[in-house]
Amino acid sequence: MIHHAAAIGRRSLLALAGGVAVGTPALAQAPSGAAWPNRPIRVVAPFPPGGLADVLARSVGEELGRALGQPVVVENRAGAGGNVGAEVVARSAADGYTLMMSSTGILSINQFLYPTLPFDPERGFAPISVVADMPMMLVVNPRMPVSDAQAFIAMARANPGRLNFGSAGNGTTGHLALALFTAAAQVRIQHVPYRGAAPAVQDLLAGNLDGVFDNPPTVIQHVRSGALRALMVTSAERMPLLPDVPTAREAGLPEYAPSSWFGLVAPAGTPEPILARLQAEVAQAVRAPGMQRLTDSGLRLVGNSREDFAALIVAERTRWGDAIRRDNIRLE
Repeated sequence: MIHHAAAIGRRSLLALAGGVAVGTPALAQAPSGAAWPNRPIRVVAPFPPGGLADVLARSVGEELGRALGQPVVVENRAGAGGNVGAEVVARSAADGYTLMMSSTGILSINQFLYPTLPFDPERGFAPISVVADMPMMLVVNPRMPVSDAQAFIAMARANPGRLNFGSAGNGTTGHLALALFTAAAQVRIQHVPYRGAAPAVQDLLAGNLDGVFDNPPTVIQHVRSGALRALMVTSAERMPLLPDVPTAREAGLPEYAPSSWFGLVAPAGTPEPILARLQAEVAQAVRAPGMQRLTDSGLRLVGNSREDFAALIVAERTRWGDAIRRDNIRLE
């Protein structure tokens, strides 16, 4: 299905991702017919305060509030890998006054990990725009006698199952990135799940782990200080913040490109003019100086079209779903 995404019509692609286009009146209106927005807008951040979803929701919310002339209030509804907050949004009125800062997991991963979900990830939401994304990084303890990804792969092949990699937990993007890597590189690496990325990184710093796959904000300062060694990034091009670290393609893994993204979505059925206005404002918001400062942690600000976001969601479901089924990954 993914390979034919370019041939899928605009409405069909948005429907596959969860957003069904409706009629397009001249002005953005709520279902009541009143001009939109005429009251505060709520953005649900389905993870705890201080996390990346929360920071992005507040940052883009501040810019949207200025552009739309209404307060944007962030509400943290954490739990079950984002599912608690997602249910709140999916059950909310499709009137443009409730949005969600979704993660990769909510729309593209959780359906393969949880036996049931309290919402429909494929039909419950309308994509607006990706706000930011991040590559994954292959990071090891400097005591390992390897300086690049090719040497690391050779070591892993010579020592099947003897290298230990930590992650923030079973089913997290770090765990799944490791699963995709072992398949792409044809190696065996032992996965060690933690309760969060911070304890995994601390054990890596202490020498109790051999490596992790994680996003830049978690490890970039340790890489810059020399406490950890980055062997590879999964972005299409090298990161400006770490220009000496090769990409996966340069390391001989051209199809290996896992990433984490956060995007703004609305309940399915939200009027098309409202979605279009929100997308246009997000595209402007990511250019604001206040948001550009977030790139210092390794984020890439996006602000893409609804159609591109929809295509990404569909492609990611295939990528992560295949990895979860292949490795029989389950939550514990």
